[in-house]
Amino acid sequence: MGELAAHAEHVYTCTQRDSAVANSSIVASWRRCIAMHRLAPEQMRAPLRLSEQELKKAREASGKLIADASAELDRLFATVGKSGCCLILTDHNGVALERRGVAGDDRHFHELGLWTGSVWTEASIGTNGIGTAIADERSVTILRDQHFFSSNINLSCTTAPIRDHRGQLAAALDISTCRDEVNEVTLGILGQMVRDAALRIEINLFRSAFAGSRFVMVPAASNPTAALLAVDRHDLVLGATRAARLALQLDDRRISAGLPAADALQEQSIAADEDLVEAERAALVRALSRSSGNVSQAAVALGMSRATLHRKIKRLNLH
Repeated sequence: MGELAAHAEHVYTCTQRDSAVANSSIVASWRRCIAMHRLAPEQMRAPLRLSEQELKKAREASGKLIADASAELDRLFATVGKSGCCLILTDHNGVALERRGVAGDDRHFHELGLWTGSVWTEASIGTNGIGTAIADERSVTILRDQHFFSSNINLSCTTAPIRDHRGQLAAALDISTCRDEVNEVTLGILGQMVRDAALRIEINLFRSAFAGSRFVMVPAASNPTAALLAVDRHDLVLGATRAARLALQLDDRRISAGLPAADALQEQSIAADEDLVEAERAALVRALSRSSGNVSQAAVALGMSRATLHRKIKRLNLH
């Protein structure tokens, strides 16, 4: 009990200090737990749990998320599962929807509440990877005694938020472990892995939301693979990932107003008459390409005579 009491005293001391350490994100979370959620660090408790019916409803509401994330969960677990790690996918309310774990570790993780149906918000279980990542809307790593409750100081976890096709917080992906040999370096590696998996899930969600659209990468973004635009056949932007929204300063209002992708990307504009010429040129080039250069077949596909197509090819200098 000495270690547990010492941890509780440490939490109280840090939350009352006015220093650089006391102003860290971890201590900010501890303060929320005490002031907002009326929790006490010396408490021994497990996270709140949903009933079977409540969990069923939560899973149904997040059916698309679960479907788009399952392959990534399996891929990540195949890499880290045998090292004593447990994977948890939650919704934006911190409800554990999906879990991956080795059978030999199940009993211990179940006792901690790392199980489907558990609620891993700060209000439920204090400072923890999932709850704090959701509260701060950023990736978080919580190493042992950085947890709020004394009952969780043997647990280490690293979590990344997952955003939907509108850039809004939709879920969280977590790796947790109780292995004694885990240190900050190990958690740093696991943290990068969970962030990469969360990003791939975000892209899956985005592509599913705009199935049938053309996807354009934003080259100016800090992470172009995450910065995508969904564009329709008229070159109008239908949607943008959070990374694309940040890079191009886009919001729902600008997108819904009808924004050409060329304008969003700030590509060099051309006059309207030149734009029409380029559109015609592109249409002819596509038709000729599809017909392997056969002018007669291309003319049929374009709904014009072979002579008309020859005149257009000459006028537009296409050879």
